[in-house]
Amino acid sequence: QVQLVESGGGLVQAGGSLRLSCAASGRTFSNYVMAWFRQAPGKEREFVGALNWSGGNTKYVDSVKGRFTISRDNAKNTVYLQMNSLRPEDTAIYYCAASPPGFLATQARSYDYWGQGTQVTVSS
Repeated sequence: QVQLVESGGGLVQAGGSLRLSCAASGRTFSNYVMAWFRQAPGKEREFVGALNWSGGNTKYVDSVKGRFTISRDNAKNTVYLQMNSLRPEDTAIYYCAASPPGFLATQARSYDYWGQGTQVTVSS
């Protein structure tokens, strides 16, 4: 069974930091594009960031550039999202996603596998 499981969410104060993890099982995702999306109440699912198989190419939504960093450890079949300088508007459920090798897509429909999500809440 293919599974992506997020962890590391929680409640933090504005300006704080949090690191999310996404552990994959059931297959090897070392050659896959990995991405993070988020969804706040009443809003559509939003692209946050993505990286290619080697981690050498990354893409971020403008609102998180310079604050968030996506990385991966293929030996552990795990992808991470380091979030610094958090703002209340970052509050959302964060989802890990994976797609076959290709360009770093920003549309949710481009991704084949999804985790269950982890809640991130940033207080003012």
